[in-house]
Amino acid sequence: MKLCRFQPREFASRHPGQTPYEAFAHSLAGILDAGVVHEISGELWGQRQTTGRHWQVGDVIFLPPSWPSKIICMAKNYADHAAEMQSDTPERPIIFSKPPSSIIAPEDPIVFPRISKRVDYEGELALVMGRRCFHPLPDEDVRKYIAGYTCLNDVTARDLQRLDGQYTRGKGFDTFCPFGPLLETEPPAPSALVETYVNGERKQSAPISDMVFPIDTIVRWIAEAMTLEPGDVVATGTPAGIGPLAVGDVVEVRISGVGSLRNPLVPARD
Repeated sequence: MKLCRFQPREFASRHPGQTPYEAFAHSLAGILDAGVVHEISGELWGQRQTTGRHWQVGDVIFLPPSWPSKIICMAKNYADHAAEMQSDTPERPIIFSKPPSSIIAPEDPIVFPRISKRVDYEGELALVMGRRCFHPLPDEDVRKYIAGYTCLNDVTARDLQRLDGQYTRGKGFDTFCPFGPLLETEPPAPSALVETYVNGERKQSAPISDMVFPIDTIVRWIAEAMTLEPGDVVATGTPAGIGPLAVGDVVEVRISGVGSLRNPLVPARD
């Protein structure tokens, strides 16, 4: 099942200039089925009841499927990516966070910061939590805590990341966390490809089975340290093939069976 948060285009046109948070705060929840978005009451996780209202997919604007309390990301979770970063494959998961203020919707512009000279794409599979998760039992299936799976672009000011020697500033700029548009409730197959395209040219491609640490391990590792709340986002790491973006580029993250996330890159305003 493909779930979403959205605004009817008619509503969005009457409310121009919304910030990403304002747009999400005035969004609706829905199920996408055969090109039609059916509104549901409540959140995307839990019981879902259709309201009877529906829109053709071309008459809505998709928004991020959640507004999380936190975004936790995996570093170097593909061996080939660790190698291209001139690093060993990690022996244990390495996590970092991006602030919710970095969130933007599909099709929203990524802004090239004035203080950076290199901005990279990092296409990733992300999951959205559907239930509170903390200290899961050893034999517990953590999939029951996950509402669904989506696309995420862990946009990174690479020069600032290297300058700082850690991740917070280089990955935390406003607009540096587009994710969505759909939340697929079925787990992707191990052979599902995580791919990134820039101006239609494929730059990254790897099956999720290439991850060093699988989803179960990732969720358990994080939940041993912090409570994952419904709506929280966990990004599972990027494959090899990262590279720079230029103003005017369009970057697209595609994941088999999950969806496609597309965003243009624009210059910062003076």
